Formats: sequence, structure tokens, C-alpha cells
Amino acid sequence: MSSSSSASPYYLKGSPMTIRFNSVIGWLARRGLSVAGTAELSVRGRKSGTLQRIPVNPHTHDGVQYLVSARGHSQWVRNMRVAGGGELRVGRKVRAFTAVELADAEKLAVLRAYLEKWGWEVNQYFQGVTAKSSDEEIIAAAPDHPVFRITVTN
Repeated sequence: MSSSSSASPYYLKGSPMTIRFNSVIGWLARRGLSVAGTAELSVRGRKSGTLQRIPVNPHTHDGVQYLVSARGHSQWVRNMRVAGGGELRVGRKVRAFTAVELADAEKLAVLRAYLEKWGWEVNQYFQGVTAKSSDEEIIAAAPDHPVFRITVTN
């Protein structure tokens, strides 16, 4: 279940249908329509230097905002680690932010709350782990799902 036992970090690539769906969700967010709280993330590419855009589910837990990568160690995660921040957009509202990645030991409460809110959409990427899973099961899945605490700067 955890990437710690495999040679490369966990990442589940989206199907062509999922990629198409995400492009529609991103398009809607750029035009001001947030679906269930989604926003479009822009983060500078670590190699290209250009802004990469992807729809995300910003999550607030105990008054703090987070970005969780349900699919694992994706390109936006790798870019975020280098860039240290990005922008969230819904229509004309653009919020620049800085990001700090959480250690696996800090993820339990955030991941459980994220799965409670977004499980209907993301449970398939958590390999059987849900909001109702034990603490041990969520902790075991934590290395496969990067979490960033974000702080809005504007």
C-alpha cells in the first residue's frame, strides 16, 4: 500500500476520461465556477519554468488550508516541492500562496478530514483507505499522498 516498499513513489495516472474531465473542471474554475469547492492550481514547472495548471480540491482543516495529492507524487507535487508555492484561481479571484509539505507523521487528521469531505471523488486513489479506516491504515497510506499546508500571501 505504501510507496516505502516500492522502488518509485506512488502515482496513479489519470485515464483519458479523467484527464478530459479535469480539463473541464479547470476551465470552469478559470471562468469563476467552482464545482464543490474546486480551484485551479498554477505552479511553476521545475524544468520548463512555465506555469502548469491543474484543478485541485483545496481543503480547510482546523482553520488551515491544505492541498492533498490523492493520486500520489504527481507532477504538480514535484513542481510544488521546488517552487514552494503557487496560485489558486476561481474566476478573477487569484490567491497566491506559499506551501510547506507535511511530514507523514503530521498527515493523519488532515487526510481523515479530506477523505470525509472528498472521499466521494478520491477514495479510488487511496487503495481501499477511507475516512472510516483505522488510524494505522491512514498512517500507512500517508507516504503515498503528499500534503501541503498553504498560506495565502495576497
